[in-house]
Amino acid sequence: MSNKWWRSAVVYQVYPRSFADGNGDGMGDLPGITARLEHIRDLGADAIWLSPFYTSPQHDAGYDVADFTDVDPRFGTLEDADALIARAHELGIRVIVDIVPNHSSSEHPLFRAALDAEPGSPEREMYIFRDGRGEHGEEPPNNWQSIFHGSAWTREEKHGQWYLHLFDTSQPDFNWTNRAVRDMFEGVLRFWLDRGVDGFRVDVAHGMIKPDGLPDESEEHRQLMAGDPDVVPVYFDQDGVHEIYREWRRVLDEYEGDRMMVAEAWVPKNRQHLYIRPDEMHQIFNFGFLGAGWSVDTITDAIMTPLTFAKEVGSPSTWVLSNHDVIRHATRYGFDHGYRFGEGLSREEKPDLELGLRRARGATALMLALPGSAYLYQGEEMGLPEVAEIPDELREDPAHKRAGVPGRDGCRVPLAWEKDSPAYGFSSTGKAWLPQPDVYGERAADQQDGVAGSTLEFYRAAIAQRRALGLATGDLVMNESPHEGVLSLTNAGVTVLVNTTDQDHDLPAGAEVLLASHPDAQERLAANSTVWLR
Repeated sequence: MSNKWWRSAVVYQVYPRSFADGNGDGMGDLPGITARLEHIRDLGADAIWLSPFYTSPQHDAGYDVADFTDVDPRFGTLEDADALIARAHELGIRVIVDIVPNHSSSEHPLFRAALDAEPGSPEREMYIFRDGRGEHGEEPPNNWQSIFHGSAWTREEKHGQWYLHLFDTSQPDFNWTNRAVRDMFEGVLRFWLDRGVDGFRVDVAHGMIKPDGLPDESEEHRQLMAGDPDVVPVYFDQDGVHEIYREWRRVLDEYEGDRMMVAEAWVPKNRQHLYIRPDEMHQIFNFGFLGAGWSVDTITDAIMTPLTFAKEVGSPSTWVLSNHDVIRHATRYGFDHGYRFGEGLSREEKPDLELGLRRARGATALMLALPGSAYLYQGEEMGLPEVAEIPDELREDPAHKRAGVPGRDGCRVPLAWEKDSPAYGFSSTGKAWLPQPDVYGERAADQQDGVAGSTLEFYRAAIAQRRALGLATGDLVMNESPHEGVLSLTNAGVTVLVNTTDQDHDLPAGAEVLLASHPDAQERLAANSTVWLR
């Protein structure tokens, strides 16, 4: 396994509860993942990223962690985790695990101890407790709003103090100004590094340090946030987080094998590079690309801006189109340009699924032609769409429960492996924790395996060509557009044309088509498609 592997890797995100169920209870688990690792190897991915499988009450799908160094019984045991890591390594697949440092579950023993302890005690100093405002402390300490809607503060009964939770009430924020918190997480890193993991995806990497004095967020700032995705809440992206990652980097550098970190940090484009300086993170997700929509101008900006900033600090850029937090891109692209990517899909919204998949394949062909690393989300290689028809009583996303928005469950529906098997092969008993729609059966992996022109075979071909052509390590140049609405770039001697319009165009005379996102694009630049040419 070569050094600096992360600079050019294709990483496949596994959402454990929805990938494969090994024991038939309807919930995906670690043995189920291990049994299906050959699918990821055959796809051509270099690594997997596992969303949390730690001990958790699952109020936020495992991102509310009650024990950072054990496996939740729903998913298996530590021995199952060891077996998964070992089997992945046998297959040449590296393993990245999620780490959730901003908060814990309210059921974590440290938080239970904090609730029992006195104000100002060492136990309470592990978290962020404050006295309330008002005559009797009945008002929250400030006006911060949770990412999951509503106040970011909850009052505890014993002493009447308030604790901060930037997410759900069941996810109290750690106090990262406390050395004991930092030491604890260094131990967590070492625990998993010693077990052989190759890296960490750091959840809410921009969140751990809060502004001094915990000031109110001004109405002016909120109005700016409403109109500009590059404006983040006042409690995010504080400079103090970088000291944490410098400490973590020193830990990772002690280990052989070039262990890595990638930041989930929704921060302004001109701040992303601060997280990937040589002594901090190795990578940061480029969410601007995910949110760019299907137009030349927005795509160009979402490519060139992060490439420029990343080059300043010597880091590769990362590219991603779907994950467990956003509407699947095979559905997003079925709407007009500028459609939102978050908060889920409502039953009333009707995307054009054929157009969505066509554009999604075009966007994927573009993504896999770019220098740097690419992150895939499970099921996108099958062209799976977002699922809107989920009964409200089955939805688990706290954003749905707190604010009534559809939430993120629609991109978390269990995968379809075999059309004619129970639960489409997800579970031998036919159970699935969320209902799978008929279209999942039509797009099941076995319906696409070996089928020319299928989305699965397109992904396999694109990843193989990406590696063979050296696109991940090339130098990208933007070209003059040959037609309105067509993006043209060259990387490693390959010209990439992205047609964002509904009109077909002729291909350049004498061009050899290396890859086409749509079968029609072999002879011409088909509408809403991408080609690689030489």
